[in-house]
Amino acid sequence: MTHRSLSPATAWALYDWANSAFATVVMAGFFPLFFKQYWAAGLPAEESTFWLGLATTLASVALILMAPVIGGLADAMGWRKRILLHFSLLGIGATILLWRIPQGEWVWALGLYGLASLAFMASNIAYDALLPAVARPEQLASVSSRGFALGYLGGGVMFAFCVGMTLWPDGFGLADAAEAVSLSFLLTGLWWLLFSLPLMRHVREDGPATPPPWRQAVRGGMGQWRASLRHMRAEPRALTFLLAYWLYIDGVDTIIRMAVDYGLSIGLPSDGLIIALLIVQFVGFPATVLYGRMAERIGIARSIFAGLAVYVLIVFWAAQMDSTLEFYVLAVGVGLVQGGVQAMSRAYFAQLIPAGREAEFFAFYNMLGKFAALFGPILVGGLTLVSGDHRIGMLAVLPLFAGGAWLLWRAETRRHGK
Repeated sequence: MTHRSLSPATAWALYDWANSAFATVVMAGFFPLFFKQYWAAGLPAEESTFWLGLATTLASVALILMAPVIGGLADAMGWRKRILLHFSLLGIGATILLWRIPQGEWVWALGLYGLASLAFMASNIAYDALLPAVARPEQLASVSSRGFALGYLGGGVMFAFCVGMTLWPDGFGLADAAEAVSLSFLLTGLWWLLFSLPLMRHVREDGPATPPPWRQAVRGGMGQWRASLRHMRAEPRALTFLLAYWLYIDGVDTIIRMAVDYGLSIGLPSDGLIIALLIVQFVGFPATVLYGRMAERIGIARSIFAGLAVYVLIVFWAAQMDSTLEFYVLAVGVGLVQGGVQAMSRAYFAQLIPAGREAEFFAFYNMLGKFAALFGPILVGGLTLVSGDHRIGMLAVLPLFAGGAWLLWRAETRRHGK
């Protein structure tokens, strides 16, 4: 397929291929590793874990404060592509600058990482909002799934290449693994930029003929969020599930973002941790498909409960493991349920939405998904700092899974009128 012949839907989905490299290579993989071993090598391990968790949480809080403004400008002004472009360039620039941060400059590295993470999440708000512009109503599910699948594959391909550079730097003309990791930040930024171009070229959005002044658009967006909250309160089952989803998906995302930091803190070798992340990526794609088939047999809610139960076992397993082989087992477990829990959560929520409010309710759902890792990282980092034990700190995510499961049970009983 040539660049010129790309359909708008495929061009849109390729953005998932583009920015998932940041999520996999930077957020889940190399930044936690490089932060602890290179930029913050002089800090105690417990302190570096705390600062990493704090930066992740602050990026999520900043996005919560910005979301009404982003939504108002995107909808009222027809600026979805413009917002996506600006935040993408901000994230790309911050990612590329990580390439040049020298050893020991952990404050600069953490600041750029927080900025890139914020830009990544903000661009995804505009990206999701562009879906109706590239797909008819009956195509929404298939086009959305295409983006999800391309994200898994794109992130995995880029991560595999970068891992190859770190394991065999001589073969790439590099001095050592540290130079390979630094170069990975540059390459990830360029990958994000390159594969964003099809969306910018081939996706068109129809804005209002006479857009309102931008201040009015911002006020309108904030007013729409308040109205949406009122509508949510009128649908207690949907609201209860959203709260459940926010808690347990926070736990899921915390494990994704803090796993490498945790493995390093308990003394596991960095090359084994990176291979484990590859295992998650490539187990996750087929496992998500099989998870959907399982849900057809046992029901969507039960499949989510099963996934949360596996995550609880994963946390306890992580708290006692002390070998790379055990980390590989953990990686397989995460890969088996990560995509399935995400996909089934979306399907369950779709059953609870009143007719005619699909876009409005899914805006909240997508927002909470993008705001994941709000509580978990700071809980893990704080408990680790207070206790001085990373294994105890990892247990801090258990209340997120337990609270999410309990609220999901409440939503399920309300759904059946119990």
